[in-house]
Amino acid sequence: MNAYLDTHVAAHLAVGDLKKLSRAARSATERYDLLISSIVRVELEYLYEVRRSPHRADFVVAHLADSLNVLVCPLPFDRVARAACHESWTRDAFDRFIVAHARCAPDAYLITADETIRANYHRAVW
Repeated sequence: MNAYLDTHVAAHLAVGDLKKLSRAARSATERYDLLISSIVRVELEYLYEVRRSPHRADFVVAHLADSLNVLVCPLPFDRVARAACHESWTRDAFDRFIVAHARCAPDAYLITADETIRANYHRAVW
């Protein structure tokens, strides 16, 4: 079984800040194979550029791969983009793609603290 990480969860895991995760989220990171959407890489870089993260996206993604075996999801971008067009509950393009990636994968969970995502994706974990 797979679980996707949203951007903020990925950033916390990359620096070992497990205190920011709920007990259920920590448990999910141990129980499932972890993935990120390729759009998470873009949002991580954006957060670095606006000085909300001390690390560039490539560092975070590589560290997650090395430390937790987190993979970037290999689903075709166009398939996910088409699915993202149906996520009309948000204007946030990053959230659209992150949720669409999880929806495109069979029975995938999404680990997120975002209340709006949790209200709109039934397999969200927090």
